[in-house]
Amino acid sequence: MIKKISLSLLLSCFLMSLMAQEELSLSKAIQVGLENNYELKIIRKSERISELNNSWGNVGRYPRIQFNLQGRGIKDYNESNDFTRLSVIPSLDMNWTLFEGFAVQIRKDKFDDLEQLSKGNTLIAVENRIELIILAYYKILLEKERLKVSEKIMNLSSDRYERSKVGKELGSAVTYDVLQSKNAWLEDRSSYLLQEVNFNNAVRDLNFLLGVKESKTYKFSDEFLPVSDEYQLASLLDKMLNNNSNLKNRYIQEMILRRDVELARSNFFPKLNFGAGIQGNRIRTKPDGMSSNTIDSHNLYANLSLSYMIFNGNSNRRALQIARIQEEIGKIETEDLKHTLTNALAQSCELYQVRRELYLLAEENLEAAELNLSISKDKYESGSINSFNYRDVQINYQNVALARLNAIFNLIQSRTSLVRLTGGILNE
Repeated sequence: MIKKISLSLLLSCFLMSLMAQEELSLSKAIQVGLENNYELKIIRKSERISELNNSWGNVGRYPRIQFNLQGRGIKDYNESNDFTRLSVIPSLDMNWTLFEGFAVQIRKDKFDDLEQLSKGNTLIAVENRIELIILAYYKILLEKERLKVSEKIMNLSSDRYERSKVGKELGSAVTYDVLQSKNAWLEDRSSYLLQEVNFNNAVRDLNFLLGVKESKTYKFSDEFLPVSDEYQLASLLDKMLNNNSNLKNRYIQEMILRRDVELARSNFFPKLNFGAGIQGNRIRTKPDGMSSNTIDSHNLYANLSLSYMIFNGNSNRRALQIARIQEEIGKIETEDLKHTLTNALAQSCELYQVRRELYLLAEENLEAAELNLSISKDKYESGSINSFNYRDVQINYQNVALARLNAIFNLIQSRTSLVRLTGGILNE
């Protein structure tokens, strides 16, 4: 009676835990992961900094206006008459660079590029996180399906073990058969328990990526099935060259280096500055033993200054040469990245085609293995085959079923890699 009550309580607790589990789809997992990830939060803050830096006021387009206030006190001791002089001099000064070789516009264009580069870095980080979440999510589904296979094999071994015990009691089986079936059941039970650990660890890995508590559990709603599409390398290559985020960022970096060349060239132009201001003076003089005298005055000023650097040790020329070399280096790095991505795309495309064929073969192989297992089970129960033959069929089915699951995951992994390389992972 106590055992029945305990089993009822355990079953009730298990059902309550299932009801409490949150349903988690792949799209929702990606949404949660992008909201909670610490690295992305930091990158978004950096993007905000680049947005604030990108302003006309930060590149020198507007004048600088400054207020100054100066106070001074003098005590003069001389032979004729000592006196005290206090002066207050407020001033409002404006300085405005009217022209410096188009550097203002160039700096603004560079800040535009830097802002776009920062957004591109955020996009790359988002794509990296999405790819990791996709693979982590499907890794859970993989481990879940593996757990089902292990459970099925364990149940078959358990049935065989129970059948051998009954056979021994009836005299149709010997101790050796019982021990063999028991060893098989214990081995399959151990595999099942280890697979439970693998599944739980996969859930913890996903929770880590999502930035939630590692103990949180879910009901995973997506199916463990691949999307088996046809791809042509030429079409994928065009998409990659136009949409790959790393390559887009590389183009922006090239543009920034070009801005640096333009800035270095602007140093060869003259600079025109305009200055204006107003200054007030209040001077209070008081000779010793006499009344004080206060004088107020104001003055305005405005000036234009033109400066042109004739020679500074060829510093400007060297800066321009270095900027041009760095621009050439940037172009080489872009070509290197194109070459690397093209090679990676060709490998990924070929691997995807192979894994697609392997998946189709694995599906056919599983059909045959399931049929063989069903027939062998009937034959074993009728005594047409012995326990060793039946065990071999079980192991073969297990290997085939696990191979099919691995083929599905590998195909998903290859397709995700292709989509990421061609810049379509956000759309997917």
